[in-house]
Amino acid sequence: MPAQGKHRRSKSGSLSRGIAAVTTGGAVLALPVLGATTASAAPAHSVAAEKAVAPVSVTVQANSVTKAAPAKHSVVSGETLSKIAREYSVSGGWKKLYEGNRKAVGENPNLIHPGITLTIGAKAAAPSDAKAGKAAKAAERTATAERADRSERTTAAPAAAPAAAPATYTNDLDGWIKESLAVMAQHGIPGSYEGIHRNIIRESSGNPNAINNWDSNAVKGTPSKGLLQVIDPTFQAYHVPGTSTDSYDPVANITAACNYAADRYGSIDNVFGAY
Repeated sequence: MPAQGKHRRSKSGSLSRGIAAVTTGGAVLALPVLGATTASAAPAHSVAAEKAVAPVSVTVQANSVTKAAPAKHSVVSGETLSKIAREYSVSGGWKKLYEGNRKAVGENPNLIHPGITLTIGAKAAAPSDAKAGKAAKAAERTATAERADRSERTTAAPAAAPAAAPATYTNDLDGWIKESLAVMAQHGIPGSYEGIHRNIIRESSGNPNAINNWDSNAVKGTPSKGLLQVIDPTFQAYHVPGTSTDSYDPVANITAACNYAADRYGSIDNVFGAY
């Protein structure tokens, strides 16, 4: 223990007093040389650290500003928008790069000419007021045309009904009478199905090739022929246009006989015997 006491007295007497002077607010001149050196070393170290850190901060800020500002790139032969976008890490790729440089590149993004300058990070140009106005007018014209087209389709007159197919008739007594009635209606000749049928059954029994070779007309050389037994002079005088000129033709024979009966009796319906 005595040795330890000697150690404290011999090594730290003046230093302890110097430290006490500093801590109690004594003048700096009271510090020993060793104490002054230590005190001045700390500030020197801090200034050096600040000087070392300061350039780093400035550099980071400068880099941030550089990256934020749009860069310029002059196109050289062999380059594409995709390659340039990758080189500058353009967010959105070549499409974003093209949108910001459409005016310089032109309408074809696949064709860029050496020597043109691209702005990296440029925003797509907003359409001018004139172009926007033209686009709005074009859209309005299109909408107006579509409305007019719809209105025209709505108010258009209905399409004409297709023409009726020509009537067809069976090649028998029923069909011959019906076809004759259609022709008679076109020419205003009166007569009914019943009146025609009744007289045909009496005159020829429905045989279109019937001929009378024994009556007075036959004696004169003009025998009665066909369904309604018409002589040739009467057939020719009352022949209806549009029908056959053959007196044995069923339709031509009926219409000529009905035309004669209408002229002589008012209608075939009024004939109940030889006429």
